[in-house]
Amino acid sequence: MLNRRNFLTAAVGVAAAGGLAACAKKDNSSSGSSGGGSKTITLGFSQVGSESGWRSANTTSVKDAAKEAGYNLKFSDAQQKQENQISAIRSYIAQKVDVIAFSPVVVTGWDAVLKEAKAAKIPVVLTDRSVETSDDSLYVTLVGSDFTDEGRRAARILEKVLEKAGHKGAVKIAQLEGTTGAAPAIERAKGFKEVMDAQHKDDWKIVVSQTGDFTRAGGKQVMAAFLQSNPDVNVLFAHNDDMALGAIQSIEAAGKKPGKDILIVSIDGVHDGFVAMSQGKINAIVECNPLLGPQLMEVVKQVHEGQKVERWIKTKEGDFMQDQAAAALPNRKY
Repeated sequence: MLNRRNFLTAAVGVAAAGGLAACAKKDNSSSGSSGGGSKTITLGFSQVGSESGWRSANTTSVKDAAKEAGYNLKFSDAQQKQENQISAIRSYIAQKVDVIAFSPVVVTGWDAVLKEAKAAKIPVVLTDRSVETSDDSLYVTLVGSDFTDEGRRAARILEKVLEKAGHKGAVKIAQLEGTTGAAPAIERAKGFKEVMDAQHKDDWKIVVSQTGDFTRAGGKQVMAAFLQSNPDVNVLFAHNDDMALGAIQSIEAAGKKPGKDILIVSIDGVHDGFVAMSQGKINAIVECNPLLGPQLMEVVKQVHEGQKVERWIKTKEGDFMQDQAAAALPNRKY
């Protein structure tokens, strides 16, 4: 797989808006029309699905930004199925859109359809997630986060959480993974383990790990099973806030206190996650910003005009401890 850390990076301001969502069916409605005599850019966008609060915010951001830019947006929601996404991309090729953008469901299996887009001379922009390809030229750029670094940040903030809690002894970690085969699931787990293996080989151990598919329902169900098989876990690392929020329900149902009996670190930074953190139920959150819309629209314009862009355009993000939640909550935009 292409290692995202090897991509060129660019400092870019993160904007507010951005996402994708609809259905693997075509959406023929326009998002607006450009002013002046210039041709309206037609953008085909395929979203992963609507599995979480993060994804919903991402979709809204993309749609709003496309409308603001005056682009003709054709939007599809893959419902977390790669075959739906491939079908949508082929539809965009047939419709001869100017640019294709998509947030890939999984990492592999894209070469054939991307070669079709290249043959049709339609540039492709990845958003949020990377892919593994045999040919780097099959897409122009990636606009999104460094998931491996998010995993590292989660491990480092867990160090602070443990210190603040005065925790002594073994750290028995339950890990709620994202969708199997998805870039954020692979890379967040990788980054977390890097720090754990390098600095905490003797005292940290992931005792159980399973996918919750990035959903609240999945987090609740899998955490219930974790507590049955490993009732002594004292830390939860969730690959996103929605799974952490579902897990909290199961932790409370088991008679334990989330944020105290089981310390919780998650990734995303959605509004509901900050609410739970302000209530003491989540100890820390590593932010992954979904508001990529304006940033994406600027990149689409540059790509359409044939301008050179960086290979990987990163978003700006922060980390938050529990005692920062109440003050930060009113300013959360997603």
